[in-house]
Amino acid sequence: MATLAQPAGPFALGTFSAPDGEPFPGLLAKDRVADLRTALGEPDLTARGIFERWAELLPLLHALATDTTGDWRTLDGLRVHAPVEPRQIFQSGANYRQHVIDLEVAHRSPDDPRTVEEARAEIAAIMDRRAAEDLPYVFIGLPSTIAGPYDDVVLPSWAEKPDWELELAAVMAKPAYRISVEEALEYVAGYTIANDLTDRATVFRRDMPAIGTDWLRCKNAPGFTPLGPWIVPAESIADPADLRVTLKLNGETMQDESTKDMLFGIARLVSYISQTSRLLPGDLVLTGSPAGNGIHWGRLLRDGDVMEGSITGLGVQRTRCVAEGAA
Repeated sequence: MATLAQPAGPFALGTFSAPDGEPFPGLLAKDRVADLRTALGEPDLTARGIFERWAELLPLLHALATDTTGDWRTLDGLRVHAPVEPRQIFQSGANYRQHVIDLEVAHRSPDDPRTVEEARAEIAAIMDRRAAEDLPYVFIGLPSTIAGPYDDVVLPSWAEKPDWELELAAVMAKPAYRISVEEALEYVAGYTIANDLTDRATVFRRDMPAIGTDWLRCKNAPGFTPLGPWIVPAESIADPADLRVTLKLNGETMQDESTKDMLFGIARLVSYISQTSRLLPGDLVLTGSPAGNGIHWGRLLRDGDVMEGSITGLGVQRTRCVAEGAA
């Protein structure tokens, strides 16, 4: 397990299990965990069920966090799973200004007549225009990609260029459909960490370039979205637009950027998605990844690599890469 970092605020929510036990929704307060099925007297309660009743249960969770008489377990003796099983995952692409510039320069055609400086300036102008026109770019991910924050990540044999993309993820508290930017954050229960792994070799269709991106192939292998370790209530995060997103590969810092670099903030993303789709409690909105991906460094993931991802106030996840078929 990774070195544990205390979440911001009085408590966080997660999914835990004792050795050989079944997973349960838990409340983490300092280094102790309460089984919410027992604490709330609801044996069938799930993590997603908490978000379906967020407004009702939030005061009870606050009270429980300060209760010293309850049945608490030590965190050290528990396995930490992905904190929630979402029904839908909405993923924002091209949402960090510097990241998009870096990617576009890295993917330039060999016969591109522009200098690197000219290419960067042109792409920067495009990013500024996108922000001004208020047009986020969002696609859909599969829930089957979700993995625990300390689980191994299996790199498929077909993935030639597997890469990391650490992201801030918002967790929905109630159904949201056609809501305004001004009210969007009222629908967010909390925040967690997601690593949206991507095989760069299959992002674009080679057989027919006009088709464009192939998100199914490049992003939706099992376990390609390590999530957690837990969900911190939105009220405990003073400003989600000012958090540090850091990913270390084998101890070396690769990504280290503030969410200030996002083109579209969380409220804009949630509102934008809701104009087309109905977001549901427990759904995830991934907000994009900052600069510093493997394609930028010329160093992609391989067997044995260890990724450690952290975001201010949300803890740390640590995942090891294992080649498909390796012991």
